[in-house]
Amino acid sequence: MYLPRHFEAPSAQAITDLVRLHPLGTLITLDAQGDPVANEVPFLRVAAPGEPELLLAHVARANAVWQEHPNERPVRIVFKGPDAYISPNWYPSKAEHGKAVPTWNYTVVQASGRLSLLPPGSPELRDLLHQLTTEHEATQPHPWTMNDAPPQYIDSMLAAVVGLRVEVRQWVGKWKVSQNQPATNRAGVCQGLRHQGAHPGHEAMAELIQSYD
Repeated sequence: MYLPRHFEAPSAQAITDLVRLHPLGTLITLDAQGDPVANEVPFLRVAAPGEPELLLAHVARANAVWQEHPNERPVRIVFKGPDAYISPNWYPSKAEHGKAVPTWNYTVVQASGRLSLLPPGSPELRDLLHQLTTEHEATQPHPWTMNDAPPQYIDSMLAAVVGLRVEVRQWVGKWKVSQNQPATNRAGVCQGLRHQGAHPGHEAMAELIQSYD
């Protein structure tokens, strides 16, 4: 990933927070012919003191990714945070000299590591699904649990998926959020974003830009 120093992630915590808030990652692997393949997969990040940091996920058994990508070969996972188009009309400096062009602001994290499989039918796979549902059901008024479904049904669902384990070797984060612009332009961008009306990423991007003030 092209990463100028001034666009580096502000901290390791910022990377952790982005992955927690946007856990649907793009898993990039190789197929049987050696061509790149991308799959959207929700990941669970597991970090224990003294242990390798892991990203755990599962895919349908019918998905060939777990058979075609060589075991223990490197993979990359991309997590995308807020993004937004930035109009040059939002820069006060444009009115002074006209030297401005459109751009796109975004936040992204890439994890590099080696892929292996969880043992079929293992307690690890069941525990992974339990942790995923517990985390993402936490905001529901009445959180669903695996105990809500008949045991035989859960067993059949477990048999239909394959667990993936990525031992992370490197995290890289890129925060392109107008921090290369003067303060007056950053303020203009925030105002422009907020005047665009309801959009899921605009307010989040404006807040990220303001964090550099």
